[in-house]
Amino acid sequence: MSSTRPAVVLIHGGFVDGSGWRGVYDRLRAQGHRVAVVQNPTVSLDGDVTAVKQVLDSIDGPAVLVGHSYGGVVVTETGTDERVVGLVYIAAFAPDKGESVNTLIADPPPGAPVPPILPPRDGYLCLDRDKFHESFAGDLPADEAAFMADSQVPWGVNALAGSVTEPAWRAKQSWYLVAADDRMIPPPAQRQMAERAGATVREVSGSHSVYVSQPQAVADLIHTAVESLA
Repeated sequence: MSSTRPAVVLIHGGFVDGSGWRGVYDRLRAQGHRVAVVQNPTVSLDGDVTAVKQVLDSIDGPAVLVGHSYGGVVVTETGTDERVVGLVYIAAFAPDKGESVNTLIADPPPGAPVPPILPPRDGYLCLDRDKFHESFAGDLPADEAAFMADSQVPWGVNALAGSVTEPAWRAKQSWYLVAADDRMIPPPAQRQMAERAGATVREVSGSHSVYVSQPQAVADLIHTAVESLA
C-alpha cells in the first residue's frame, strides 16, 4: 500500500445523514483505506463546504472527495482545495460554474420522475414519507426504506440555491457512478453531467440509494479512483 494513498472523505446528500455510508465505509476500511464521513448539515452550501474543510483539516495528506446526490455539489465546490486530488460522484449532481441544484432540476425532461418533495416548512424540505421507498430507495427492503423515511434530515432550501463558483472537475480527475434506476436524479441527466465533467463512468442497476443498496460497487469505484491517484 502506498504511503501517499489519499484518504477518502464521504459526503452525504439531502434528506439523509452520513450513517448510510456504513456499508461503503466498512468495505473501504477492510481494503486499508483511511476513511472519514462528513456530517454536513445541508442548511447551506457554504456551511457544507466548511464542514468538509474541517474534516480535511484533520487529515494528514491528500484526500479524495466522494459525494452522493447533493453531496456532489459540495464535492464540486470544495474540491478546488489544494488538499483534494480527486472527485467521485455517486448518483450525484455535478454542477458547472453558476449552477445549483435549483437550476439543474428546473427543467426536467418529459416523462422524468418527479421527486415527491413536500412544500417547504420554515425553510426546509422533506420527502413525502409514503412515496419515499419508490422514489429514493426502490431497491432496498421496505422496512429499511421506512426507517430512512422516518429519520429524514430536513434539507435547507438555501442549500439547493447554493451555486458553484468554480467547478473542481475542470481541473481534477473525476469518477461517476450512474444509478440506472434512479427516480430522484434522472439517469440521462447523470450521464450528461458525467460526460461534461470528463469523468470515468461506471453504471449499475440501482436506485438513488445505490450507495446503501450496492456498497460493494460504490466501494470498488472509490478504490479504483484512490489507487489511480496514489
